[in-house]
Amino acid sequence: MADSTLASPHAADDEETRRDFLLIATSTVAAVGTAFAAWPFIDSLNPARDTLAVAITGVDLSPIAVGQAITVIWQGKPVFIRHRTAAEITAARDVNVDQLPDPQPDSARVEKPEWLVVVGVCTHLGCIPLGQRPTDAKGDYGGWFCPCHGSHYDSSGRIRKGPAPANLAVPPYRFLDDNRIEIG
Repeated sequence: MADSTLASPHAADDEETRRDFLLIATSTVAAVGTAFAAWPFIDSLNPARDTLAVAITGVDLSPIAVGQAITVIWQGKPVFIRHRTAAEITAARDVNVDQLPDPQPDSARVEKPEWLVVVGVCTHLGCIPLGQRPTDAKGDYGGWFCPCHGSHYDSSGRIRKGPAPANLAVPPYRFLDDNRIEIG
């Protein structure tokens, strides 16, 4: 006698299809839920808004007279911007680069010869060199002088004398026009 409780042969296929659908739907919901739960942690790895705000600094150069220097803050560091005189440009170009502790020609440090833009942090121990104010000691080479350990920089920000191992760093910058730059 045949068992009337046995399902038709198509019932097994319907059961497998429903099981596959439930497995796929549950997996999809779990994946989306995991992504939503993980997003705050992933997003926390991005830089903070205040960090992004200082990542790029715009500077108007028009009020800076020839021979004058200003200091702006970029990424929490002082950046020295000097409108160099013709004498400073000539002195910076006429240096024998082979005799420098960190040889670098002036042309590699500036985009326009009359404007020098350097990070104002001594490369020896991170002090802030003097030379931005007209009354500051500018060192033996007319640039900057770090009184903490006696490093002397020239008008191109190159180390000339003292314990500093490298030139003042040149930050990434570009001229937007003749009177404006963007640092960063």
